[in-house]
Amino acid sequence: MTDGAYLYILRCADDSYYTGTARSGLEHRVAEHNAGTYGGYTAQRRPVTLVFSQWFERISDAIAAERQVKGWSRAKKEALIRGDLGALPQLSKRRRPHPLKGTP
Repeated sequence: MTDGAYLYILRCADDSYYTGTARSGLEHRVAEHNAGTYGGYTAQRRPVTLVFSQWFERISDAIAAERQVKGWSRAKKEALIRGDLGALPQLSKRRRPHPLKGTP
């Protein structure tokens, strides 16, 4: 068994996204989400569909990527899902000016 893990994104029945990690058996993990095995976010939003996955050699890297992606906007997640990596930097820019910018 390796120490790696998958980062994955699911599209839920309500058209929201769920981001998670799975050490192995990605198909099994998606089936667990669809069965409502553990409750939580996806249990009330079934069925779910796997729309993105990426393997990381180290689980710590997969967990770090999960935390990062969970903080992204919907548009940025959709660019990742499409494989449009060139759009990610532009989507990372602030949508609104910083509230303290320009204050003494």
